[in-house]
Amino acid sequence: MNKKTIRDIDVHGKRVLVRVDFNVPLVGATITDDTRIRAAVPTIQYLVDAGARVVLMSHLGRPKGMDERLRLAPCATRLSELIGRPVQTATDCVGEAVSAAALALKPGAVILLENLRFHKEEEKNDPAFAQQLAALGEVYVNDAFGTAHRAHASTEGVAHHLPAVAGFLMEKELNFLGKAISAPEKPFIAILGGAKVSDKIAVIENLMQKADRVLIGGGMANTFAKAHGYETGDSLVEADKVETARALMAAGGGKLMLPVDAVIADKFDQDAASQIVDIDKVPPGWRILDVGPRTVEQFRAQIAAAKTVVWNGPLGVFEFPRFAQGTIGVARAMAASGATTIIGGGESVAAVEQAGVADKITHISTGGGASLEFLEGKTLPGVAALLDK
Repeated sequence: MNKKTIRDIDVHGKRVLVRVDFNVPLVGATITDDTRIRAAVPTIQYLVDAGARVVLMSHLGRPKGMDERLRLAPCATRLSELIGRPVQTATDCVGEAVSAAALALKPGAVILLENLRFHKEEEKNDPAFAQQLAALGEVYVNDAFGTAHRAHASTEGVAHHLPAVAGFLMEKELNFLGKAISAPEKPFIAILGGAKVSDKIAVIENLMQKADRVLIGGGMANTFAKAHGYETGDSLVEADKVETARALMAAGGGKLMLPVDAVIADKFDQDAASQIVDIDKVPPGWRILDVGPRTVEQFRAQIAAAKTVVWNGPLGVFEFPRFAQGTIGVARAMAASGATTIIGGGESVAAVEQAGVADKITHISTGGGASLEFLEGKTLPGVAALLDK
């Protein structure tokens, strides 16, 4: 990673404006998964210990203006428990009262600004709004990899006004994903799932150049099956992407590895009748809801022989436990492998947690869309805005 981090600047006594990703799932005022808050703790703790005056900012959800249900107070409470010190909250993220509170911070103190997206200027990357945010700090730290693919005021705009560096989480993400893309230990295997080929075309194209094998599962594998000329019954198929799938198969040579069997159901339902068939034997009226056991075995063999494995997207209808076996099987295979294993994307992350193997994965990315765009080889605006070493 060639970006400066918080280790490269003096933060003692300075107001440090930190973009974190506290976009956590809430039920009422209860946080149901605090992974993203915990992921930010090393950076916050480092700044506190170094005597910085810490001003945190984040978005939460997709509010259209002010929304009481999406205030960040529960995040401040949880963070306070995690770092063992009080975390102040602001009633807004800009304005005179917020400026006064930021200026009054003592070294080692922490304040969390209110939800950035209560202001439409945030997502528009409005220059005046970015300047107002920047005025709250003397140094800017981006530790929100999950939003680094968006050029918003808090991720890109503020970097035009303050010295901008990466936090530890951002550094970790860029190191793991960056190395996987630029200099992976070989054999390098990529596993791609999810519903749509259209979401992953650029990723497949980029990874076919870098990886030794690209393993395809999930709904998007159905479109490849159709491109092979197989009957897919009532399975989810992107008809307008069949030609694209055919072209990818032709370009990939033997690199693309597709399912050889499938778990099929007579309707899209957890309690549907199901059976296992070869991929070219899907009867009319049935639909593919998971990869079959022979496919899982073939994928497992590839993973076992690999030195680097990157996985994004589930291999079946993961929300139905009966059709989650392919996804769980791959999660377990990754946990058992001696490779550097990297997982990006919400549902893949949920799968390793459900399989109880999250602690055996080398790196679990906190950014779904951001990690996907990174794997496509795109430049992320929130990363580009940071100072080079």
